Amino acid sequence: MVELTMTAPGKNALSAALMSDVLARVRAANGEPLLVTGAGDAFSAGLNLKEVAELDLDGMRHFLELLEAMVEALYEYPGPTVAAVNGHAIAGGCVVALCCDLRVATRAPQTRIGLNEVALGVQFPPKVLAMVRRRVPPRSLERVVLEAGLHDPESSIMLGLTDELADDCVAVARTRLERLAAHPRAGYVATKLALRGGALALTSAQERAFHDELVPSWVAPDAKERMRAVFVRK
Repeated sequence: MVELTMTAPGKNALSAALMSDVLARVRAANGEPLLVTGAGDAFSAGLNLKEVAELDLDGMRHFLELLEAMVEALYEYPGPTVAAVNGHAIAGGCVVALCCDLRVATRAPQTRIGLNEVALGVQFPPKVLAMVRRRVPPRSLERVVLEAGLHDPESSIMLGLTDELADDCVAVARTRLERLAAHPRAGYVATKLALRGGALALTSAQERAFHDELVPSWVAPDAKERMRAVFVRK
């Protein structure tokens, strides 16, 4: 079993450095059972908006491409993955959890889990949105994405953002991962990739829209102002 603990300032906010580290460690895990959690009392509070708000167009393109690569590597990881959601999993943090095969979250009632990108006025990158469409149940997909709410653990179960709650979510997540890892590995991997392989592939039109429309929208002055307002409030 490989344990990947996200560690960064701002409640493990996803900076370019952290995403690069996660991507490298996922690739280095080489299909071994993978447990994903966060350091301290948070899973991940989302993208590092302080960093994002200062990026120019080229920097934003690199940042969002890195996010997409990390999501693809986790979602299509050739082995079992379990997220131990030990605290807040907001926006990009919730995205990381959704990539995993199972998600065990803390019962702590103050924890918030959800996708609040729309509330920030930014569009989901295409591979991220494709993964979200696959992982959030159809009955709650539009509510989760368009309402852009942050939910307590009990609500996260109801909405399909998590699978199970536990007082010690890390210990339970390890047990669940061991159970998945007990299946014959070749069959598990082949079936997982049959279910997910190619799901995040983009058409040429989607790639053009990403570079020509979506990335510029993230560096628009109003978008940057909303991002700055969030970390100023913190």
